[in-house]
Amino acid sequence: MSIQIVTARWIVTGAQADATPVIHQDAALASRDGVVLEVGPADDIKARYPDAMVTDYPDHLMMPGLVNSHHHLGMTPLQLGAPDYALELWFAARLSMRKIDPYLDTLYSAFEMISSGVTTVQHIQGWATGDFDQVLGAATGVLKAYDAVGMRVSYCYAVREQNRFVYEADEDFCARLPPATGKAMAEHLAAQKMSFADFMALYDALKSGNRNPRARIQLAPANLHWMTDDGLLAMKEKADSEQVPMHMHLLETAYQKEYAFRRTGTSAVRHLEKLGLLGPQLTLGHGVWMTEEDIEICAGTGTCVCHNCSSNFRLRSGQLPLMDLRKRGVVVGLGIDEAGINDDRDMLQEMRMALTVHRVPGMDAADVPNPTQILQMASEHGGLTTAFGAEIGRLDPGRQFDAVLLDYGSATWPYQDPGIAPLDAMIHRAKTRDVHAVMIGGEVVFRDGRFTRIDRAEILDQIAAAMAAPRDEDERHLEWLRGQVFPEVEKFYAGYIRDTAERSPFYKTSSRL
Repeated sequence: MSIQIVTARWIVTGAQADATPVIHQDAALASRDGVVLEVGPADDIKARYPDAMVTDYPDHLMMPGLVNSHHHLGMTPLQLGAPDYALELWFAARLSMRKIDPYLDTLYSAFEMISSGVTTVQHIQGWATGDFDQVLGAATGVLKAYDAVGMRVSYCYAVREQNRFVYEADEDFCARLPPATGKAMAEHLAAQKMSFADFMALYDALKSGNRNPRARIQLAPANLHWMTDDGLLAMKEKADSEQVPMHMHLLETAYQKEYAFRRTGTSAVRHLEKLGLLGPQLTLGHGVWMTEEDIEICAGTGTCVCHNCSSNFRLRSGQLPLMDLRKRGVVVGLGIDEAGINDDRDMLQEMRMALTVHRVPGMDAADVPNPTQILQMASEHGGLTTAFGAEIGRLDPGRQFDAVLLDYGSATWPYQDPGIAPLDAMIHRAKTRDVHAVMIGGEVVFRDGRFTRIDRAEILDQIAAAMAAPRDEDERHLEWLRGQVFPEVEKFYAGYIRDTAERSPFYKTSSRL
């Protein structure tokens, strides 16, 4: 590929250590073969590469491509028939979700992510039913979709060995149910029981078969309650030998915190530290219910965390102590999880939510995140939680040219005082309609509302046609099963959490008096 130059009114290459942006005005970025060569004054860059192809964006702000650091599926659970509940009840509600082809499903959310500036996604697939070949087929469909749309993906399949429905053994939960329901539930869970060896074989097959340079395959122990200690140790050994990172759900809810104590006699993070799993190559998804000691352990080991702000609100999980993590230097990415607050994958909106919900009462600026820190979470730090690491997340020389162009004039119409920093204005005000172009590896994959590789309208028509069909026999059976087991799940968790001393929140809250 020949050298290309992109100019913009402002180019934000990333964040400095003091949480201020590195921003160039009236600047240009030169790249070759999808890799950044240099960024500087537009006239200087053009003079240095006189034969380069130049694309000008005179009223735009360019910033690093965004990274959705935690994602699972395409159409949302709500779309497919599962309303929001507290997480543990929500798993039961998801039994009645409609089925959809993984290729079409993945494209659906890829369209939403890219059109909001996301260039890389951490896709954690799981919960597919069937034997090894069927699960491999589902995984292949997901990867095929990202290849088709041109999106960068760090892919992993969530390994689950046990406790697939509630926080106890499958057979024990099924024994709680009436005989007919217990038999049906056992059969459903049996369809999700790949052996641990098959999970590792799945990773090997996907990695060896991957021909897409924008896809990386990594590992994902699903959560502490879903894994045995032996399984965790085996996955750590595999990850180290393959030199790939792992992404693990942990401490999403108070019930998971209680499970960890019942199982280990200590906190989930302390247990993982004892097993030797913690470090920069492990990302903990959610982490809402970490203790202060847990945060210090993460900081000391360099373990990463992914903040799923919308998901934590929607599923009543709690609020991540974000600034306590950041003040200790923990790398924190930003993920949308199943869906954002508007039941979509709008990363610009997710960034605003993370910016505002942590604005606790008081006047010390260090107690709350600023727009540059939020951008860093959604780009550089998000990249560090994926298999691409430091190759992405900034627009520095040697990094991948993944970028989003925001139309400043459109986002700020009819007026924006110039005393407000342009990046701050964009983090607060830019909407998906203001995303003018998205580049991945130097390739424009989205421009002026259209995808360059694939026809979005055609794919959405295919999805609409497929979902217009009535529920099939299997879907009707699972809808019935949901109705039978949901009350039993409620009973299981009633009184699950021990009475303990008063819990003091990390954040200041409104006072009673």
